[in-house]
Amino acid sequence: MPVRLIASPGGAQLAVDDTGPADGDADGPVLMFSHGYMMNRQMFAPQVEHFRARYRCVTWDARGHGDTRWDGPFDYWDSARDLLAICDALDLARVVHVGMSQGGLVGMRAALLQPGGLAGLVQLATQAGAMPEGPDDSFARMIGDWIDHGPDAEKLEFLASFILGPGVDHATWHQHWRDMTQAQVRDATGALMTIDPLWHRLGEVALPVATIHGLADIATSHELGLRTPAAVPDPRGVTLIEGGPHAVNLTHPAQVNRAIEEFLQEIAADSGATGGR
Repeated sequence: MPVRLIASPGGAQLAVDDTGPADGDADGPVLMFSHGYMMNRQMFAPQVEHFRARYRCVTWDARGHGDTRWDGPFDYWDSARDLLAICDALDLARVVHVGMSQGGLVGMRAALLQPGGLAGLVQLATQAGAMPEGPDDSFARMIGDWIDHGPDAEKLEFLASFILGPGVDHATWHQHWRDMTQAQVRDATGALMTIDPLWHRLGEVALPVATIHGLADIATSHELGLRTPAAVPDPRGVTLIEGGPHAVNLTHPAQVNRAIEEFLQEIAADSGATGGR
């Protein structure tokens, strides 16, 4: 299926894949997937493959990534408005949002911008604060040099070890990263480095929230991720995956898919108990 471009009120042309049951009648809510920093919509292939026979699945490229077209710096509030614009354009009435890292930050902002606009959040390898500080400035220096001079083998593998971990085809993602333009890396990094923390607003997130995190995540520690279910009004399951890196949905798809499945079943049970859809 060719990628669809959806116009955002903010001026971006958002690249979207929309797949689902052949009869067009998904069993339950729409699953919307938002990727992490320096990734793209293709990172959710294991989840789409698992769920598409029963659920409508929407994946998209955020500004600064993949096939989306945009102009100039942005922040994650802009991306959250893009997410809501896709929901409007596709007439998505009941959406469970699965956000990995950056995508989780975007989904949380969408829930705050439009209370009641989402049916649930799956926070995958993410948190609600500013970018975590590392033990040194190696990440900032590496990305700064990437923006100025482009990637080389050392930078590509540094990023792969930071995000992917073992068990993922690094070569495929190396090529994705080689294909990224200077503007993509610059603006994607600008949004990452200027995150405004949301810890003080988690009490406003009035929808079910599930948490999935790898215990070997060096980009965002699980301790940081666990602050979200401790603070939101309606926390659901917390799934911690032994050996899971940042892109835990790629390395441990069966465990991640099972956790999402259990969350969907719980939401369906809630809906039945209250007479909702």
